[in-house]
Amino acid sequence: MQFDHETLGQRIHFAAGGAADALAAEVELLGSRRVMVIAAPDESDLAEQITHGLPLVLVHEEVAMHVPVAVAERARAAATRHQVDLVVSIGGGSTTGLAKAVALTSGLPIVAVPTTYAGSEATPVWGLTEKAEKTTGVDARVLPRAIVYDASLTLSLPVDLSVASGLNALAHCVDSMWAPYADPIDRALASEGIRALAAGLPRIVDAPTDLEGREGALFGAYLSAVSFASAGSGLHHKICHVLGGRYDLPHAPTHAVVLPYVLALNAPAAPEADARIARAFGTGTGLDGLQALRARLDAPRALRDYGFQEHQIAGAVEAILPAVPPSNPTTVTPENLERLLRGAWGGADPR
Repeated sequence: MQFDHETLGQRIHFAAGGAADALAAEVELLGSRRVMVIAAPDESDLAEQITHGLPLVLVHEEVAMHVPVAVAERARAAATRHQVDLVVSIGGGSTTGLAKAVALTSGLPIVAVPTTYAGSEATPVWGLTEKAEKTTGVDARVLPRAIVYDASLTLSLPVDLSVASGLNALAHCVDSMWAPYADPIDRALASEGIRALAAGLPRIVDAPTDLEGREGALFGAYLSAVSFASAGSGLHHKICHVLGGRYDLPHAPTHAVVLPYVLALNAPAAPEADARIARAFGTGTGLDGLQALRARLDAPRALRDYGFQEHQIAGAVEAILPAVPPSNPTTVTPENLERLLRGAWGGADPR
């Protein structure tokens, strides 16, 4: 066994109902006096509750999916204008992504308070979209200094969005099995992430106010993101970044739909990884476990349900091929990539 692994430095606060206290402690620890809060309008009440008493100078509510460059520029200008010394993001992946866009050019520290299972808060990966093209990168400046996980903050997330967001997290786990820099530590974290998500998500469906189910999913999302941060973007994420940026598809449902098709493509060429995924699900194969979970959750089924058109498949294939990691277990060709996208477009059985 031989590998190199870098462990990212973050503080993690994990306690249901503890967000306000943990956030106040982080602001004090960082010595911040001019705090910018980024929270979308539908998170404004929650943001007000958990930031009460903090030295706020700005609450920024313009948040958009895939972080358009113009939106990022306005947030950056607002942070400069108000002489901000700390950014607090409260919300899902788009909110965290906007905070990262601010940090990317300013170096400002971030404290992230997730309200979904997106996982962006635990990675140094940033993404910006301009003219229907999504650009991503890795930069230590965008990694939040601390994360405040409070499962009670996810109670307002509807069940269907919880399912899509949780499957997005599970996609991080699967990609971490064979992404370009995947190592045994990443695979161990990803395996435990799959177990936690496979246990937690059905509980959310059965009892949406069950905090234990939401805690399990949140814990699994964190493990998935830490493994992904180290392993890098595999084929699944390359596909979804193109689909999201070019066709403005919703982030989490797109990941939820595409995942089984990528797993079906790669598993035969990666038997050890497939065996790990299967053990985490407790099934014969990884795809069997994933499909059983998707059926249990009534997961998103087809990209056409989210606005992707059949005539766009050829253009998507052309855009994705240059981004395919050379280390992908299965050689990706225009033909098998088109079959993958056509299956995901129509919701065909990936097997």
